[in-house]
Amino acid sequence: MGPLRADPVRQGRIGAGSVYDPRVNDERGRLDDGVGRLWIERLTALQRAIRETLRDSMLEQAAGDWVGRASRVERDEAGDTIFGVDVDAERLLVEHAERWALDEPFVLVAEGLEPATGRVFGAPRAEACRLTVIVDPIDGTRGLMFDKRSAWSLGAVAVGEPGRQLQLGDVAVAVMTELPTSKQGAVDVLWTRRGKGTSGERLRYHGAIHEPLHPRPSRRADLRHGFASVVNFFQGGKELTARIDEAIVAEVLGGWNHGKAEVYTDQYISSGGQLAELVLGRDRFVLDVRPLVHEALGHHGTLGARPYDVCTALIAQEAGCVVETPFGEPLDPPLDTTTNVAFAGYASTGLADNMRGVVESVLRRELAAGGA
Repeated sequence: MGPLRADPVRQGRIGAGSVYDPRVNDERGRLDDGVGRLWIERLTALQRAIRETLRDSMLEQAAGDWVGRASRVERDEAGDTIFGVDVDAERLLVEHAERWALDEPFVLVAEGLEPATGRVFGAPRAEACRLTVIVDPIDGTRGLMFDKRSAWSLGAVAVGEPGRQLQLGDVAVAVMTELPTSKQGAVDVLWTRRGKGTSGERLRYHGAIHEPLHPRPSRRADLRHGFASVVNFFQGGKELTARIDEAIVAEVLGGWNHGKAEVYTDQYISSGGQLAELVLGRDRFVLDVRPLVHEALGHHGTLGARPYDVCTALIAQEAGCVVETPFGEPLDPPLDTTTNVAFAGYASTGLADNMRGVVESVLRRELAAGGA
């Protein structure tokens, strides 16, 4: 296996940018304040509608009825499998998009929506649009449809020259809303505008109390006694992924103390949820290298995170977290529904500085060895 970092074709498949660098071109992803606030309100309203529709449906049905309906496969598509729980969310998304387009045309990229490069609203062609709205109505479907764990509704708006394929680094605003299980009494909402920091709110259902939520990622520069996870929740590549996980943690800690549990893992089946855990100070590190692992094993085009799964990365970045490719490059995939994305998330720049070299060296060594 050749040097991964120097291979632009491979980088294009795992989500790195090939032209624009959001860390050096700070003119990208900028909307007027009024327009930015308007889109935060719109995305928040959409996500609130999705949240309350799902919650009402959960509470109106017996647990077994909800699980059976929600987990029914509706469609198998290139982007992902669409389950029963996704259908109402898709309908709400299209209804809201049609209203938004009365003000300004845009391209809408969303899981379950065709074509992969986005559907145009309010104009005959994508070339007339400066905005791309990217949405994952329910990120974490599998946990939510079995009423096991909350999911997240994700949305972001990117801005750029009309006719250009926009990328993650063009995102100007982002909003994410927690979608609760039936027994959950509170949910979180996080949002940001580029350059404005991250804000949040917690809604407690008992009493309908809205509380300010102040994101506070961990400032620790190490992993000891914290949560650090390498994504390994689906079949395919588990053995290689586990070797990568073990090697990274061992090198960062300086070995394994077999008498102690010093680093913990949380296989949260939601990329947005993983980033929220960083933002809220509950996790320190997350690494998703599924596309790299699958390629090392000779499989291409397999299911991994897609751009809509990480469309709210700006929320984590504006909160002080580092979100980038596993090789320390800008995370800047095209905004579509089919590009596989590998990413690394660190709760702080100090942790990223301490771990980045270890992550890269372990990946090069283990991916080169592949399934050996």
